[in-house]
Amino acid sequence: MAERPTYRPEGLEDAFTEPGGAPTPPVLPTLGVTGWLRWIWRQLTSMRVALLLLMLLAVAAVPGTVWPQRAQDADKVATYLADHPTLGPILDRLQFFDVYSSVWFSAIYLLLFISLVGCILPRSRTHWRAMRGRPPRAPRRFDRFPAKAEGELDGSPEQVARRAAAVLGAGRRFRVDVKDEGQGVWSVAAERGYLRETGNLVFHLALVGLLIAVAAGQLLHYRGQAIIVEGRAFANTQSDYDTFESGTAFDPGSLSPFSLRLDSFESRFDPDTLQSRDFTAHVTLTEPGQEPRAETIKVNHPLETGGAKVYLQGNGYAPQVTVRDADGEVTFSGAVPFLPQDTVYTSQGVIKVPDVTSGPQIGLQGVLLPTAQEIGAGVYRSTYPQPNDPLLALAVWTGDLGLDDGIPQNVYQLDETGLTQVTQEDGSALTLYLRPGETVDLPDGLGTITFESLPRFVALDLRHDPSLTWVLVFALLAFAGLAASLFVPRRRIWLRLRPAGRDQAPTVSQDEGPGDGRTVVTAAALARGDDVGLQAELDRAMDRLLGSTGERRAG
Repeated sequence: MAERPTYRPEGLEDAFTEPGGAPTPPVLPTLGVTGWLRWIWRQLTSMRVALLLLMLLAVAAVPGTVWPQRAQDADKVATYLADHPTLGPILDRLQFFDVYSSVWFSAIYLLLFISLVGCILPRSRTHWRAMRGRPPRAPRRFDRFPAKAEGELDGSPEQVARRAAAVLGAGRRFRVDVKDEGQGVWSVAAERGYLRETGNLVFHLALVGLLIAVAAGQLLHYRGQAIIVEGRAFANTQSDYDTFESGTAFDPGSLSPFSLRLDSFESRFDPDTLQSRDFTAHVTLTEPGQEPRAETIKVNHPLETGGAKVYLQGNGYAPQVTVRDADGEVTFSGAVPFLPQDTVYTSQGVIKVPDVTSGPQIGLQGVLLPTAQEIGAGVYRSTYPQPNDPLLALAVWTGDLGLDDGIPQNVYQLDETGLTQVTQEDGSALTLYLRPGETVDLPDGLGTITFESLPRFVALDLRHDPSLTWVLVFALLAFAGLAASLFVPRRRIWLRLRPAGRDQAPTVSQDEGPGDGRTVVTAAALARGDDVGLQAELDRAMDRLLGSTGERRAG
């Protein structure tokens, strides 16, 4: 087979060969720095990259739910690092304990923000021009469109075109443009559904607003927990919180100086199932420049004050005890919260007595039973969460509590390092049992302990986030925009009107007259995406236009 000749443009042989006859390798264009930056910007501002970054942000947030976060609970982070000496430091260097303030999470967040803004701005300009411009002119041929119709009615093409513009503009809410195509032929172009693209833009703008609102909330929020015993008060200062965390831009001096006093606490339980029915904290609220007033806090019904919401997070009992040394001097007196462990409020707590002058420091680790029932020799359990027959059982430890070492301790746990548990003669652990009003002697002549009373305590959670209202607003806007972009149809309708008796593409001049005084209407419609109601929309428009004097033709 003969070899096929290669076509070379005449006069350009030197461009394809070197002087020695060897072919010249193709020269590829180089983008340069500007070209590469433009390409990167186009990729970053594309919708697929924005969606990818949104998914990546969701994935990047997962470690914050798996590992403890230093901002929420520094003690858990320290415990994790101590329990995992190999993996813990690696995760710490990768900022897995500070996910939401980490460099990599912030980078994804910032890139997503830039990507969305870069997507929205050019689309907004295009949409604005489309809304201010005219609908696209009628195409030359209608036979390739998915929805078509044809009819005939009395009147000249111009009259029918004006009537069609009124029908589509008023009744069907289309933007209409009427055009004289010459030779007696008129066309009408109509378009509706701009709200679809508007909704799409509103959705993306709302996402940007959500990003800004959430970021502002992380910078300006604060959250703290405080335990208040009946008869005591809490002041909204950072030092009065048991735990407190805030955003990097939060100013502690901006805390509103209100105070709360817990007057009483009421609880109701189902006597058969022991399920809780109601918790109510009766408090006295004192705000700057106002008289104290009574308020109530319930579960899911927080108290709003000082720009914060005060939630009822938990409750329990705080035995009021008094410890005296061997000389009868009071070394400890106060209410100690015991944390409930089950539905019948079996509670555990620790009483630390460091200020003992005539002996070693004392640590009392105990269990509170609100309604005690003896089930064996010296064995008790609680049968009901209300304090019908409270019993306080305490184990005694002596030695160094470690409070002077400068290492933070959990107030609800007893560090047994440096302590010795007091035992009985047979070597078993010594347990002290007390009921309200009773006083028992501490072993080894350490003094006495008195169970004075059993007040209640509440655990309050105070949260301030100035972005919550904006988050709600932007979330509703995003939902409304998404609904509009999904359910509002974008449709275009074109009508071509020609005198009856003429061909689709007339060749006679307009001076030859309008035929028999009737006009043939040819219509077509197009939608963006699949639209099952497109043909019905076109048929309704044609029926209104033709009225009783017109007639439909087979499409």
